[in-house]
Amino acid sequence: MTDRVHSLTVVLERDNRSDDVQPLIDAILMFQGVASVTAHVSDIVTRMAEQRARDDLRAKLFKALDGE
Repeated sequence: MTDRVHSLTVVLERDNRSDDVQPLIDAILMFQGVASVTAHVSDIVTRMAEQRARDDLRAKLFKALDGE
């Protein structure tokens, strides 16, 4: 028996203006079986998480380059 999927998550490469993603939202809504599409606005918590991830990767890269 196969699993049943109730939703999919799409993550964009970068933050976009809401009016720029409207054609993408419209296109996703055209797929058979899509009931709704909800846009999520970036906030400061998202920015902080991204910056922390960048800082962590940068530190690991420098450590690897230094041969530690």
